[in-house]
Amino acid sequence: MTRIKCCGMTRVEDALLAARLGADAIGLVFTTRSKRRVTLARAREIVAALPPFIATVALFMDDATARVQQVVDEVAPTLLQFHGRESDDWCAQFGRPFLKAIAMGEGASALPRLRDYPRAAGLLLDGHAAGEAGGSGRAFDWSLLPGDLAQPMILAGGLHAGNVGDAVRTVCPWAVDVASGVESTPGIKDAARLEAFIRAVRAADAEQVACRA
Repeated sequence: MTRIKCCGMTRVEDALLAARLGADAIGLVFTTRSKRRVTLARAREIVAALPPFIATVALFMDDATARVQQVVDEVAPTLLQFHGRESDDWCAQFGRPFLKAIAMGEGASALPRLRDYPRAAGLLLDGHAAGEAGGSGRAFDWSLLPGDLAQPMILAGGLHAGNVGDAVRTVCPWAVDVASGVESTPGIKDAARLEAFIRAVRAADAEQVACRA
């Protein structure tokens, strides 16, 4: 079954809706470069409201060590996610499982970076260019993806209810990550779009099971 992460949460009600609809994880953005940034107080409120077994992922991009540690200490996310130029050693210093985002917007030249993060719990492949923040809503060429990644792959970038089924059937990712594809405005989730997205993932999963049966 494909896992689903809904990123850029800024409201308790949106996070609870995602959980009720079947999302496995919610993302909280802390980097100052993002329009979906949440305060520590709001993040704690969202985390406290979530039901059991929903993972929380704290997102950063070239932020200071002290800032990341503050979020770890005060919010206690399940995983960290890094979108910038952070090295594998730097990401691992916080003693938490982490995801490393790889900017795939530049095409095949991004592929060598997929081997640079052996300590990452998973690699999140996004459609933005190197140096840009995530959540751009841009897809990338899925045919570039290698089939021999050592870590679980989280597919992101331009996903929405209309294309995520094709993504699941074509790429077979460990998880999919959505932000702008289920929003009415940045940081505000649209209930109908979110429900349609999760329904499309589950429908594709069912087709995959049927094909393997």
